[in-house]
Amino acid sequence: MPGAHDLGTHDLGAHDLGAHVRKFNRASVLVVGDAMLDRYVYGEVTRVSPEAPVPILTVTREIAMPGGAGNVVRNLIALDGAAAFVSVVGDDQAGSELTGLVGGQERVEPWLLVHGGRTTTLKTRYIAQGQHLMRADREETRLLPEKLTERLIRIAIDAMAATTVTVLSDYRKGVLSPDVAGALITNAKKLGRKIIVDPKGRDYSLYRGADVITPNRKELHEATLMPTGTDAEVVAAARALIERHEFGAVLATRAEDGMSLVTRDEAHHFPAEAREVYDVSGAGDTVVATLATALAVEVPLPEAARLANIAGGIVVGKVGTAVARPSDLLAAISPVTGTLTKVVTPAAAAEAAERWRLRGYKVGFTNGCFDLLHPGHVHLLEQCRAMCDRLIVGINSDASVKRLKGPARPAQTEAARAAVLASLASVDLVCLFEEDTPIELIRQIKPDLLIKGADYTRATVVGADLVESWGGSVALAELLPGHSTTATLARLRG
Repeated sequence: MPGAHDLGTHDLGAHDLGAHVRKFNRASVLVVGDAMLDRYVYGEVTRVSPEAPVPILTVTREIAMPGGAGNVVRNLIALDGAAAFVSVVGDDQAGSELTGLVGGQERVEPWLLVHGGRTTTLKTRYIAQGQHLMRADREETRLLPEKLTERLIRIAIDAMAATTVTVLSDYRKGVLSPDVAGALITNAKKLGRKIIVDPKGRDYSLYRGADVITPNRKELHEATLMPTGTDAEVVAAARALIERHEFGAVLATRAEDGMSLVTRDEAHHFPAEAREVYDVSGAGDTVVATLATALAVEVPLPEAARLANIAGGIVVGKVGTAVARPSDLLAAISPVTGTLTKVVTPAAAAEAAERWRLRGYKVGFTNGCFDLLHPGHVHLLEQCRAMCDRLIVGINSDASVKRLKGPARPAQTEAARAAVLASLASVDLVCLFEEDTPIELIRQIKPDLLIKGADYTRATVVGADLVESWGGSVALAELLPGHSTTATLARLRG
């Protein structure tokens, strides 16, 4: 059809997209919407209850994180942007915990107003062997009282003046009443700020005049009562909304069919990016956050939508309510091939370890300078891999090696050392760390098994107490006699 385009990564230029991503740390976004607390309870199911035909979940750990509009903020921060967050919580334990989680994030200015007597939305998911068993919700959806609404609008308008793009994240829990949405959209126009709405429900009139709305295919159908199965049908339904409510554009997410960006004059269709889908939780929040971050640094709307589509494909390939980071986007835009795909950031290593654990794999970790790979290293790493299902190797950065070994070291750069380690079949991931010890990396990865050579003792292994604190263990691997980095370097230097 006229004005319709099917766009892949190379159509917009990987170089240009990468340049946009590198500007994300200049983004400043306001998020207003329904804050929630997402709690994940992980465990194992090995038997059925004798009291009723239900599985018994033996709980092994729990994780809590911001959900709803709070997850949009979490994604913005992961993308290196800054965020102001205006929302409401109840005067309860979940509200207190959520406030702490949001306030503990860097580059977030939180305005979480407390509504006495209100129940903070809490979603608890029970998961065993990577499968959701059930979800239990506790929530309240009544609209805010008049005085609290006025205060929220006043704070949000002040924050809007200090940011570039505003996101309204509507989960229909009472924060984004018609009065709130209408006032914020009107003031965004006055201030010359772009406003993006992640809508809920069938009545989109309360979002009238928004620059971009981001319904999924089902929501687009329910809001228009029009078919949304094909490209042409999505375009027709989106344009009906644009005409009816004076939207600037509709970005419709279409699951396995990718995404469609529709304006009055053009339509862009982006194919799905995910290679494997593990979990779609929170993917819509990632799309909205990426779109907002890109628009905040003046990326043209079609390219911003393209980046949002890539980010959505990244997070559905992760486990749990995940986030996309600039490094993830850059890797997807200009993918590294071969063994270098094993060289990852600490955050990526932590996410991979989590994914492996949920599949029942035992994750091992070892570390070192690996300044000059020799048979002793190979022997050690093969032993490490034999003790676990997946092995992550931490290596000291060049600056760290120099501090530990002296100004003449390292003999090889960190890039060279990482590439050689990644080429070994015994190594699943390689991760650089800047500190003198790997303690922070261990804290992020949370390995099940920490392994060092037999020249160490349990008492001298950095991170041993930490790993054992979450139920992991420490092992010492045999050394290959006569092979060490010092001896190898001495032989090479003659």
